[in-house]
Amino acid sequence: MSNRVLIAPSILAADFARLADEIAAVERGGADLLHIDVMDGHFVPNITVGPPIVESLKKVTKLPLDVHLMITNADAFITEFVSAGADYVTVHVEACPHLHRTVQLIKERGAKAGVTLNPATPVSLLQEILPEVDLVLIMSVNPGFGGQKFIPSALQKIAAIREMLDRLHSPALLEVDGGVKVDNAAQVLAAGADVLVAGSAIFSSRDYAGTIAALRAAGQPASSTMAHAALHR
Repeated sequence: MSNRVLIAPSILAADFARLADEIAAVERGGADLLHIDVMDGHFVPNITVGPPIVESLKKVTKLPLDVHLMITNADAFITEFVSAGADYVTVHVEACPHLHRTVQLIKERGAKAGVTLNPATPVSLLQEILPEVDLVLIMSVNPGFGGQKFIPSALQKIAAIREMLDRLHSPALLEVDGGVKVDNAAQVLAAGADVLVAGSAIFSSRDYAGTIAALRAAGQPASSTMAHAALHR
């Protein structure tokens, strides 16, 4: 588990008319990665961005680009997204019938490979692939739209995957996306997360730097101890 809490603002909640300014603001505010949600209207009921946006963002930020593919045919687009500048490419267990091949393709193209689970998908489906990945993303909402409410059962899932990663001595990051806010970040971090993805929590706030700092501070020992107690009440 990483010693430092990493914050990944999700551009889904940013003002796309001022996207370069929004990215510069979260970069100045202390963000560690930029989370980019790619949706195809098939795997999830929404359509967002493609490789040209990733390529544009690469030109205006030094932050690593954390690209989450919520698409049915990820293999066909991995090369394009990595060429556009993706540092991490995360694919869904539910959408990749040959997951090992997909993970190897991401690595061969030069990016770090992530895998993710929808809220109703059991963690057991990750068991065989965990030794191969650089990142595990837990969806704490049903993917497709920003601004949804955190699903509390995700806490048990985060804790279970933390245990699986620790057992393997895996350096993979454990990331959580969906409804993460300042008031629940301590619980998410206490369960074992390394990376918090936050969209509306950051971009709907008046002070991006303050919100990023507050999310990160939720991982400090006092907060974590209280959250751990709440989790096991």
